[in-house]
Amino acid sequence: MGSRIEHRGEFDGSLADVFAAVAGEEALRARLAEQGGDDAKLLTYTAEAEADSVRYELQHGIKAAKLPQAVRALHKGDIIVNRTQTWKRSGDEYTGRSDVSVGGVPGEISASTYLTRGAKDGKVLLRTSGEVVVRIPLFGGRIEEFVSEQVVNLLRNEDEFTAQWLAEHA
Repeated sequence: MGSRIEHRGEFDGSLADVFAAVAGEEALRARLAEQGGDDAKLLTYTAEAEADSVRYELQHGIKAAKLPQAVRALHKGDIIVNRTQTWKRSGDEYTGRSDVSVGGVPGEISASTYLTRGAKDGKVLLRTSGEVVVRIPLFGGRIEEFVSEQVVNLLRNEDEFTAQWLAEHA
């Protein structure tokens, strides 16, 4: 069935500035250096100005010692997380998709992402809605819950980085 992911962040600034802080190559590299974990890398980055679209792949590393016991029992060693994100401008917002795979774990994370200006207060809203699916009998549900909590924590940390980036660069 899967575990749901729902997250919402709010930022001050123009839509273009927030988009650059969320999906710009310079901001992504800085965010990975600060929060990406072990062996973090920006694997690919492609921006198409005419189509107002961006596609990038990130790699995060998680040391085995930082994993919960249930995960260590099923997976030996460190974990490499690969995340592919696409963004495309659509009118006055950006819509996107995020797909995540975890090396050695049978499952995936997928999410829809939206970046738009709020109607009431003028803040830029970043919404993420998705699902974690782990296909391991008996333990999959517990691992899904753990992973979805970790994803929401990651998104909160990324929001904090984005707000700081905007304060320093906008």
